[in-house]
Amino acid sequence: MLVIIINCVTLGMYRPCEDGQDVHCLTTRCQLMRLIDQAIFTFFAVEMLIKMLAYGLFGPVGYMSETWNRLDCFIVLAGCMEFLLDEYLGSTVNLTAIRTIRVLRPLRAINRVPSMRILVNLLLDTLPMLGNVLLLCFFVFFIFGIVGVQLWAGLLRNRCTPDYPTLNSTALSATDLPMYYTSEETGMEYICSLPNNNGMHRCPGPVPTMLGNSKCNLTIDYLLKENFTQSNTSCINFAQYYTVCKPTSRNPFQGSISFDNIGFAWVSIFLVISLEGWSEIMYYVQDTHSFWNWVYFVLLIVIGAFFMINLCLVVIATQFAETKRRETERMMAERARYLSSSSLCASII
Repeated sequence: MLVIIINCVTLGMYRPCEDGQDVHCLTTRCQLMRLIDQAIFTFFAVEMLIKMLAYGLFGPVGYMSETWNRLDCFIVLAGCMEFLLDEYLGSTVNLTAIRTIRVLRPLRAINRVPSMRILVNLLLDTLPMLGNVLLLCFFVFFIFGIVGVQLWAGLLRNRCTPDYPTLNSTALSATDLPMYYTSEETGMEYICSLPNNNGMHRCPGPVPTMLGNSKCNLTIDYLLKENFTQSNTSCINFAQYYTVCKPTSRNPFQGSISFDNIGFAWVSIFLVISLEGWSEIMYYVQDTHSFWNWVYFVLLIVIGAFFMINLCLVVIATQFAETKRRETERMMAERARYLSSSSLCASII
């Protein structure tokens, strides 16, 4: 365990930007790190050879019969390949891919700590049972995704766009006005409802343009007047001209949330099930389609967040007792085998 901890420390001290440029390893730090790494590799290689001689290579109780020993052998062989390539080919070969295998070295600690080994074996044992749960999750995602696409495909793109008077087009070209109406009160995107839908947001927005703390009430005709400048007492209410609700190319959350296809629908469903920002997605859908869309999100939270996630926990809890019992029996059998071997050696001596 001490060697594994030292190995973890040396891996954390590796600096790819500085150490990678020192090809010939001329600095004291690089030489020290290489010396420690070679000592650790030698220790693990000797440990593997001793175990192979003690248990044998193959067979029911052989070295290669256990998964963790096969992992140790793979790590040692990868380190041996790295050492040989670095020794004979030097800087002519890029060893980055092989050195990546170093990150597996801390996994050796799992085989040395019984409680950690039980947890890892628990995760591996629950994978087949969790497969059925994941299949159920897939059907839930698929059904709710199809419903979302059929009801709200493209609706989250609806925005209030301006419909300015034609005579003021020249004056408007000099102004820097947004393409879509944005609520200044909430700062959220104002997603509107088309005339044939029953959404909660209509164009124009109910909140007029604000300049400071003052409400603007002038019309756009004031742009034609000479020397007109907007101030807190005289400003144009541009919000009243955003009267046309139509689809655009923009979805909320930088285009990541929508029900335009089954893929984006699954992303939205995952966020709802994780209870991360689900209310904003529901409000957007209510704004553009119907108030009663809350039924969809409540059902999704009950089935997904409350039922499916807890079902995964039930599977893990059920398997934990079985895995703990099996690992305890295995450790007791190994202890009995070691004690019998020690007694045999003592009697021979």
